[in-house]
Amino acid sequence: MTAHRPAPGVPPGDDSGTPVALAALLTGTFVGTVSNGVVNVPLSDILADFDAPLGSGVLVVVGFLLTFAAAMPLAGYIGDRFGRRRIYCAALVITAICSVGAATAPTLEVLIAWRATAGLAAAVFAPAVMGLIAWLFGPHRRARVVGAWASVNGIGQAVGPSIGGFLADAAGWRWVFVPLAPIALIGWLLTLRSVPRYPGRAMRLDLVGAAALTFGAALLILGVTLVGAESTSGWVILGLLAASVVLLAYAVWHCLRVPVPFIDMRAVTEPRFVRSACAAFAQMFALGATLLAIPLYAVAEGASTTTAGILLFAMPATMALLAPPVGRLSDRLGARPILRAGLLTLIVAQVLLAVVTGISLGIGWLMAVVLVCTGIGVAMVQTPAAAGSTRSVAGAQGTGLGLFNLLRFGGSALGAAWVSVALHRWDYPVLFVVTTLIVAVGFAASFVGRNPETTAVTEPALAAQR
Repeated sequence: MTAHRPAPGVPPGDDSGTPVALAALLTGTFVGTVSNGVVNVPLSDILADFDAPLGSGVLVVVGFLLTFAAAMPLAGYIGDRFGRRRIYCAALVITAICSVGAATAPTLEVLIAWRATAGLAAAVFAPAVMGLIAWLFGPHRRARVVGAWASVNGIGQAVGPSIGGFLADAAGWRWVFVPLAPIALIGWLLTLRSVPRYPGRAMRLDLVGAAALTFGAALLILGVTLVGAESTSGWVILGLLAASVVLLAYAVWHCLRVPVPFIDMRAVTEPRFVRSACAAFAQMFALGATLLAIPLYAVAEGASTTTAGILLFAMPATMALLAPPVGRLSDRLGARPILRAGLLTLIVAQVLLAVVTGISLGIGWLMAVVLVCTGIGVAMVQTPAAAGSTRSVAGAQGTGLGLFNLLRFGGSALGAAWVSVALHRWDYPVLFVVTTLIVAVGFAASFVGRNPETTAVTEPALAAQR
């Protein structure tokens, strides 16, 4: 069935979003999330195959996250400029190509390059999907739809490591990339048939602001990642980190001065956006670190990659199951109490991970319980944080949604990079103590500003800005 196509420039009504259209959009979310985590469990096999140390091999994980996170604000602008559906479809096709390239990579360097390119394509998914969801589904369905989006995130995070471990054991690590290509192409076909054309509009690009923010974020993630690489000079790392700070500070200063900034920095200081972004960053930092560290810990304790994948399944599976009811509960009780409860749960879970790994209790039922607890915390943060961002002034713009997702997935990238640093210099307990502190900062940020229900931006105001 062909979707109803609205007149150019006119947003669809509240009832224009169909289940098939939602399925098409969630396919990209699923592919991007699976791509992110599919190499976490077989990373040890990849390192062994290419005879590479952890400090270099972790770029297979972080290389994807680096380009994925850093390019999101620019991807949001491109979607607004040329049409979100068009850019989303292009990203699905590129993802399929990169999956085949990664599966056939002859060297570690080529594999990292394909992963980084796949990250650029996947950068389109989050701002485009969140923007199209807000465009197609009105306020009375928004929380439920965002809950479905969060659930698919959890499913992707569950399937990625688990399928990665199973396929790596059964057929070799190269096969972990193969299923992504047909799924991406199915999503492309569904989108063409069921999602209305999103009208692009002529927009000036603040090239200076865009470049400073994108390269500043990329250098920050890269610099933190290389801290764990023995072959990289400390001066090079300090240079990268210093350059990132200068670029990011300049991006903020520049965007505050120009009449048409790449990102409206005043809009992103709205308390709802700040709370959502800080909570999402903290939650994803802990999640990114846990998803990478636990498989490495399990394999070091003598588990197979398949066993490590099954163990890790407990956490994202919990996230997927809880995401829809969390959306409904947020509508009933308010987003901020649910978000705070989730952050507190996540703090407890990270403390328990520090204890369990510190006293070497192995990978039995207690580890599984702690991972379930982590999944509960993430599920209770993810949905209210994402819904809050779409209802803010900054979230009405593609670049604003891109910035939210840059902070969100930048947290995941920095969390994964922190694993390399912590395991190179310290141990697992130190690793999880730091993730606990990061989540505690996110919890403190949830007290910024007034109650969101009393300062909410109205839907008509958001629609006028779109």
